[in-house]
Amino acid sequence: MKNPMHRLRKDLFVLLLLLMTALDGKSQTFIRAALCDNRINPTGIDTGDLFFSWEIESSAFEVTQSGYQLVIASSPQKLGAGVYDILNTGRVNSGQSIQVRYKGQILAPARTFFWKVRIWDNNKKATDWSRDQHFTTGIFQEKEWENARWIGWEELPDSMRVVPFVHMRMKPGDCRIMPNAVSPLLRKEFAVNKKVKNALLFISGLGHYEASLNGQRVGKSFLAPGWTSYDKTVLYNTYDVTRQVRRGANAIGVVLGNGFYNISQERYVKGSGAFGNPKMIAMLKITFSDGSTQYVISDESWKKARSPIVFNTIYGGEDYDARLEQEGWNSAGFNDKSWAHALAVKPPGGRLLPEIDDPVLFLDSLSSFKKSVLKNGATVYDFGQNISGVPRIKVKGKAGQVIRITPAELVGPDGDVNQADEVAPHYYTYTLRGNGEETWQPRFTYFAVRYLKLEAVEGAGMPEILSLELLHNRNAAPSNGAFSCSNNLFNRIWSMIDWAVKSNLQSYITDNPQREKLSWQGEQNFMRTAIHYNYDVYNLYRSLIQNMKDAQHDNGLVPDIAPEYIKFSGPFVDSPEWGSTAILDTWFLYENYGDTAMIGKTYDMMTRYADFLGSRAESDLLNYGLGDWLDLGNVTPKGLTATAYYFHCTDALSKMAALTGRNEDARKYADRAERIRRAFNKKFFHPETKIYATGSQTAMAMPLSMGIVDDQFREGVLQNLVRNIQTLDSNRLTAGDVGHKFLVRALYENGHPETLFDMTHRDDVPVMATS
Repeated sequence: MKNPMHRLRKDLFVLLLLLMTALDGKSQTFIRAALCDNRINPTGIDTGDLFFSWEIESSAFEVTQSGYQLVIASSPQKLGAGVYDILNTGRVNSGQSIQVRYKGQILAPARTFFWKVRIWDNNKKATDWSRDQHFTTGIFQEKEWENARWIGWEELPDSMRVVPFVHMRMKPGDCRIMPNAVSPLLRKEFAVNKKVKNALLFISGLGHYEASLNGQRVGKSFLAPGWTSYDKTVLYNTYDVTRQVRRGANAIGVVLGNGFYNISQERYVKGSGAFGNPKMIAMLKITFSDGSTQYVISDESWKKARSPIVFNTIYGGEDYDARLEQEGWNSAGFNDKSWAHALAVKPPGGRLLPEIDDPVLFLDSLSSFKKSVLKNGATVYDFGQNISGVPRIKVKGKAGQVIRITPAELVGPDGDVNQADEVAPHYYTYTLRGNGEETWQPRFTYFAVRYLKLEAVEGAGMPEILSLELLHNRNAAPSNGAFSCSNNLFNRIWSMIDWAVKSNLQSYITDNPQREKLSWQGEQNFMRTAIHYNYDVYNLYRSLIQNMKDAQHDNGLVPDIAPEYIKFSGPFVDSPEWGSTAILDTWFLYENYGDTAMIGKTYDMMTRYADFLGSRAESDLLNYGLGDWLDLGNVTPKGLTATAYYFHCTDALSKMAALTGRNEDARKYADRAERIRRAFNKKFFHPETKIYATGSQTAMAMPLSMGIVDDQFREGVLQNLVRNIQTLDSNRLTAGDVGHKFLVRALYENGHPETLFDMTHRDDVPVMATS
């Protein structure tokens, strides 16, 4: 008699084979995403720097790409019909699917092109085409702006220009102290008499702008365009407004805000000064079905008026008087006879370039879960989470009633909001127009906020609050991943870090959303890998690199902040742990995104900075800088962190030189890196004890993580690091901003995750051990 279990196993095996065969027959490989310039359907493309990437997905195993075909057409109809009049690569036998550079005819500026891609797998089977995609080329020559002018409310006299800004406030009596600059409304009507095929709006407004067409908002960006050194680079944005342009009468409306272009000092400021007064430039290109074009440009024919935004600064807040609203001002047919003509103003010094970063958007909203009434009648709302953001209110009341909204991260013992860390005052006021429900939010500023205090001012009484939200602004970098585990403490830590990262991802990476809002390079250097695990920051980092190129000094120094809105001194302008970002950002883009082209674009900046560090070194050591910022106990020598980063960026530069065929430079910087490594070990390492410097967590971890330790001493140094953490530090974290990430790497990558767990899995205050 046969064993029934044997028969059951045989039947199950046959069933499994049938199932696998069926699945294999249905397996499919397809293009999951197709990107141009690492973006979906991007605008403002530089035709000389055009590249494509795509992601492949398959339900089968061990599928690889053996070839691809990329096609581009001048219209969606031609693309669909297989008429690839711009580019047809045919089958290219290659496994490359990122950074595929365009090699074709020169593309016209301010045009939209349409493309798709397919691949062949390692079994020579072709996939279906990707979804149809498109990209719009930018404009890079002054003549391509079709004589568009920079226009504004009024010109700022050269004598009032203060760049870089004065740190904090100017001294009383300084003749350059100026009142808050006017935020004007600018409008232009135009007629369209043909069928529109395509309409593209190219626009920049400094410090920031919001544009509308026929009464409808153009785009969703907050604080556009991004922050730059306006004497070097000014960013513009491109919008496809085909659906908003209509036959007959049309109108463009633009409102301008101050941003970092003009900072008055009536309220809290980190720096005060001005590049100029708010201004804008725009060109609307309309292409008709018959192939003809029409241009609408900014010039003196535009009209101007004061906006209801009666005060705004990037640091101090914003005030809005709804009684000053002019209904229909941004629509055709509005009576603007009382408006004056716009003034043609001096252009900013910077070159107009397309913004290639993801926009800053409002991507989350929070509702309050708790509110309390203070003794003075004001109400404090708690939203339960500290974020970068602005309030949005819906109210109903009488004309002239004024609400004052004060954001804060903390509340005091009395329950009142507390703008700590010397960032007061920052607040918003809204004056009601008094004709039903009214909704408002600030347009040109933001703050770090968990609590909002609402109170009536000027004795007019409190209107009815219909709703109150907190809108969270951040860079719209796509998500790369997320984290969760069975340990609630670790989940909470990750959530806290993620909110902090999101709140500081703006058009550059800020140090904080309230006190400074500056782009300190340390945030990039110390956090780039951690940020990359959660967000695709390729586009952001390309923008950050441009800011560093603009900020580089004549002697090669790349300062600690870029843009360098405020010129600090000493280590706050030159600290190698901060400035070495100028080299390590490019290395990061190569290691994580496969971009070798960026090496060529930044090579001059990188070598000039490396040679600047060389000029400051003594016996291949750097003994200055900010050190291991915020370490507990101040126990790591400054020269150790500075020299370690000097080695790190020099070593990376030698590898990038080799990658791009600069063999002589590769040897030069490799030799220099080796000299730095030896000098570092001679200065800081004690072979007999296998301890670096003071034996601090940073002093031990940085050499281990950077490859500075000689091979014969690595295990001893590692064991001493672990022993010191467990005994001297009682598993407390003492490393500062500079050393922390190297501590994590040294432990995790060398077989000591349990030590890292013990240091992290605690909720007490991380003070120094007493024994």
